[in-house]
Amino acid sequence: MDPLTLVTLFIFGIAIGSFLNVVILRYDGEHFLLDAKMIGGRSHCMHCRQTLRWFELVPLFSFLLQGGRCRRCKARLNIQYPIVELLSGSVFAFVPLVLGTGAAPLIAIAALWVAVFEALLVMAAIDIRLGIIPDEINIFLGVIGVFLAIVSVGYFGPANQSFLGPYAAIFGAQGSAILARAVGAVGAGAFFALLIAATRGRGMGMGDLKLAIPLGLVFGWPDIVFVLVFAFVAGAAVGVLAIVRGKNSMKGTLPFGPFLALGAATLFFWGAPIFSWYFSLLGIR
Repeated sequence: MDPLTLVTLFIFGIAIGSFLNVVILRYDGEHFLLDAKMIGGRSHCMHCRQTLRWFELVPLFSFLLQGGRCRRCKARLNIQYPIVELLSGSVFAFVPLVLGTGAAPLIAIAALWVAVFEALLVMAAIDIRLGIIPDEINIFLGVIGVFLAIVSVGYFGPANQSFLGPYAAIFGAQGSAILARAVGAVGAGAFFALLIAATRGRGMGMGDLKLAIPLGLVFGWPDIVFVLVFAFVAGAAVGVLAIVRGKNSMKGTLPFGPFLALGAATLFFWGAPIFSWYFSLLGIR
């Protein structure tokens, strides 16, 4: 991908991220995620409620130029604004870079994966803010998983394509892409159902279960296994760090949706390199 295309995609991505911030911050958990009454209307400062001018709405740059403060009331702006915009821009730029955009079906596949990670970005931010995962996002991811299966089979053929690269063969993942996604969805759902039952709902919530199923459909077997592994490792690391710093306790809870999103990104971008590194430590190539 040439640098101009990469930069263009990034700029478009941060603009989309600006809209996602509106959706995230105005969602209240009771209305439809994209309810026009919730996300409509002029943008305003969350502190002084003053309507923002066009030059205060330039994604990423307005926040930086204003020093992270409202131009009028000088209140600190939510750090979420630049973070979501930056991550959204990165999704638009680097997802196609990983997949390539040579042929029309491959462009469609890249667009679907961009949609997956944009949805996960919204989900993670809402879960951090409200501790809930909107059902609309789970349904959206499930639909995207079906389309990914259809487009991928049409372009790559019936064999399963894995982000583990050649190491996917270790897990018997050379069969049908459709079957792999079905197994991924059922397996992820069953695992979380057992976890919820074993912990009587204290370890995980139903929102995590409802998210795991479409994630299994999106990634398929065996990829979903390592999405979960990376998510639990990251969650455990953050949990231990929070306890050490005195900001949490053994009975405290952390929203798990962001860790599932992080696990998905880790597998997508670095799955094969991580496995290559791991097996090289064992002297296996």
